[in-house]
Amino acid sequence: MNNKKVVLVVGAGDATGGAIAKRFAQEGFVACVTRRSADKLEPLVNDIRAQGGEAHGFACDARKEDDVIALVEQIENQIGPIEAFVFNIGANVPCSILEETARKYFKIWEMACFSGFLNAREVAKRMVKRQRGTILFTGATAGLRGASGFAAFAGAKHGIRALAQSMARELGPLNIHVAHVVVDGAIDTDFIRDHFPEKYATKDQDGILDPEHIADNYWYLHSQPRDAWTFELDLRPWSERW
Repeated sequence: MNNKKVVLVVGAGDATGGAIAKRFAQEGFVACVTRRSADKLEPLVNDIRAQGGEAHGFACDARKEDDVIALVEQIENQIGPIEAFVFNIGANVPCSILEETARKYFKIWEMACFSGFLNAREVAKRMVKRQRGTILFTGATAGLRGASGFAAFAGAKHGIRALAQSMARELGPLNIHVAHVVVDGAIDTDFIRDHFPEKYATKDQDGILDPEHIADNYWYLHSQPRDAWTFELDLRPWSERW
């Protein structure tokens, strides 16, 4: 069994989630990363390994309880103890409330909120036994206020923030650091480049978020001493209106 410390990143996409996995791997953590399709994880896993780190990719539907239980069990038994957990699933799909369907509303909540509960619960069970660990949730401005056309996303992000608050209050006394990160602004991704070229053009002026800089803050949260824990951290470029 590998006794190295593990970071589990659920929703390890090409930007923020991947950057977080790389950042922890640079500090000697084994990066365990998940998406629904394992094939999409290969570039990230290969990149971490090429830089001398250890990484493992897992196909997992974060909304399925049995899949989540099996994933956490496999990592804990075959790789090592999960010392840090990052939930990074978004599901930002705008739609007028007049046109929103019950199916899509539920799916967005299931992806961005319910799956966070399932994964965090399973990881917390192990952390509590060891009396240590870090649980980090990626939030958004939608978790603080709902915008027009984003009722489903705002509902889910409000939910994940409430989950984080409750877990922090319950698990903090047990030496589990739970934090919620509000990522407010466009991130340097292909999606922003292709769909919002004017916003992307501000990249050279630091007008959009760099995934590596976001990842630095996640490592900062994990590294905080217990007497000065942060619960909520806002990250936004200087150009963002708030």
